[in-house]
Amino acid sequence: MPKIIPQKFFNRPTLKVAQELLGKFLVQKIGKKTVRGMIMEVEAYIGQKDKACHASRGRTERTKVMFGKAGYWYVYSIYGMYYCLNVVTEQKDYPAAVLIRSVGDIKGPGRICCHFKIDKKINEKPANKKTGLWIEDGGVKTKTRQIKRAKRIGVDYAGKCKNKKWRFFF
Repeated sequence: MPKIIPQKFFNRPTLKVAQELLGKFLVQKIGKKTVRGMIMEVEAYIGQKDKACHASRGRTERTKVMFGKAGYWYVYSIYGMYYCLNVVTEQKDYPAAVLIRSVGDIKGPGRICCHFKIDKKINEKPANKKTGLWIEDGGVKTKTRQIKRAKRIGVDYAGKCKNKKWRFFF
């Protein structure tokens, strides 16, 4: 039986959480149907000094969830038509999150949200079975040497922070 990842898993350093999310399963209950896929690619965004992080300009209505408890979903809209799914990490009042970029053969955060029917309704909700969207440990063991690192995508505006190799994937 797959084990649901508890909130305490996310209340740790973001880079560690990001790497350990690889091989876990994003799961959503939609009506009587359960949709699941293995997380294959993620990006880390860490604190107000990270110019690629939405919270780099401080707490706003949009980013307040990032300053909250770890293990909560941060969902935002891009281009006015797609959503991106992040899970908040680290301690309260320190804004950090991991963007889920690829699940199974679904590549791209917008495509993931379309496939899983994720929208702003899940924003600021905990990642657990009660809210209908959670992460499970499917028993896949990943080794650090299997994980590849690269620069994050689409953050050319972020000065030196654009060069951080905080994107992790298989």
